[in-house]
Amino acid sequence: MSRYDNLINGQWKAADGYSANTNPSDLSDVIGEYAQGNAADVEAAIAAAAAAFPAWSTSGIQARHDALDKIGNEILARKEELGDLLAREEGKTRPEAIGEVGRAGQIFKFFAGECLRLAGETLPSVRPGIGVEITREPVGVVGLITPWNFPIAIPAWKIAPALAFGNCVVLKPADLVPGSAWALADIIHRSGIPAGVFNLVMGPGRVIGDALVRHSDVAAISFTGSVGVGRGIARACVESGKKVQLEMGGKNPQIVLDDADLTQAVELSAQSGFYSTGQRCTASSRLIVTDRIYPAFIEALQARMARIKVGDARAAGTDMGPVVSQAQLEQDLSYVEIAKAEGAVLAAGGAAAACHTGSGNKGYYMAPTLFVDTAAAMRINREEVFGPVASVIRVKDYEEALAVANDTPFGLAAGIATTSLKHATHFKRHSQAGMVMVNLPTAGVDYHVPFGGRKGSSYGPREQGRYAQEFYTTVKTAYTLA
Repeated sequence: MSRYDNLINGQWKAADGYSANTNPSDLSDVIGEYAQGNAADVEAAIAAAAAAFPAWSTSGIQARHDALDKIGNEILARKEELGDLLAREEGKTRPEAIGEVGRAGQIFKFFAGECLRLAGETLPSVRPGIGVEITREPVGVVGLITPWNFPIAIPAWKIAPALAFGNCVVLKPADLVPGSAWALADIIHRSGIPAGVFNLVMGPGRVIGDALVRHSDVAAISFTGSVGVGRGIARACVESGKKVQLEMGGKNPQIVLDDADLTQAVELSAQSGFYSTGQRCTASSRLIVTDRIYPAFIEALQARMARIKVGDARAAGTDMGPVVSQAQLEQDLSYVEIAKAEGAVLAAGGAAAACHTGSGNKGYYMAPTLFVDTAAAMRINREEVFGPVASVIRVKDYEEALAVANDTPFGLAAGIATTSLKHATHFKRHSQAGMVMVNLPTAGVDYHVPFGGRKGSSYGPREQGRYAQEFYTTVKTAYTLA
């Protein structure tokens, strides 16, 4: 079986231990054994990044552009191969996985362009004979901690701007899905970027992540993951004076108004709630539906869910792949029981499922699950499940729908299905979310525009697009006497 090592200072380094990367669609399929690093590996990676930073941070913008463009080109050229790997290790369907790889490639190419667009300002001083220049400089060594649900896109949208703006990187990918991160690291390694500029250390978060967060030579931490871990990272970064960027949970609402196009509303709700197995932080798990359309919506959504084929992520015809792990499946099913105990009505799913192909392969399959007649105060509507589980809340009108949508500690994404320009316009302004969708699934964003939320969902500057420079650079103001 193939073993995959950590990348430290431009060299592949063996680890003391390795962990099997298993296919959630077929538990007998082991993709490979991936390094389990330790604190000493983190120390070595940070030292390499710190040593490489002075030269890389002042390197020519053309060289940085060329390297990032080369990375993007290789990712795009290999998107089917890499998409197959992603689907195999994470469980999203092969078409979705290929789409994610394509997005990663485009992100690198976008930031290759940003290397050539680094800009500053020249302003007149309020004092005669003095010039003022405002520029941006890289922050230093950046620790990147990424989640399992987007194993190549999220590393890409953290790594690419970090490198584009002249930082050096230590990446710690999710322990569940190291394969895509390793493949990306291999591409970066062969791009011509100097040794130490990019480093990969795989292993458990409590070891690798903690060492990154607490190291004095790390200037900034960007983290995507759970609320609990994110808050702990924030506290540690504040104590040590690090810049910190957090993307955490969501409990995203999808409003359906009486005037909505029913077919469109059902399709976008199904896409938001169940595709990618509901394992997207932007997934809509709260469907808030007004009175008159409620019965027809429930009936039509049940019919749409009945057509969702659950099974092997790489099999033809699969609409929804497996849950990522046994622990996640158990969590999802536990919320089904919690919802039942609270009085929610199970309208569809609610149990493990078999692969639609009839292969008989053991995997973490769960039927898409719908609860109806739920109350906003139920745990199923307050806590992030992170699986193919959606619940419906019935409300009387738009005003109540908006109030229920905003009644959450999270604020990542929110959607509305309506043909009313008045309500759409009002919702875009008054929704307490970082991203708002009108007649679109909440789970689906562009790579060149800012990504992030409000309240308990996000902390710090936005990710993606030109807004990424707010985190990966620091502003310098220089005064010169003429």
